[in-house]
Amino acid sequence: MGNLFLLSERQMARISPCFPLTHGVPRVDDRRVVRDIVYVIRNGLQ
Repeated sequence: MGNLFLLSERQMARISPCFPLTHGVPRVDDRRVVRDIVYVIRNGLQ
């Protein structure tokens, strides 16, 4: 999948209020997490 993002900047801005807040714990890139979730929903686990 590499750097392929399945959502545009506008779509990410729209769903970003749903992301949890950080509480002192380093977070991973939200775009990467959403990309992987969408990929699994579209293609299933293999």
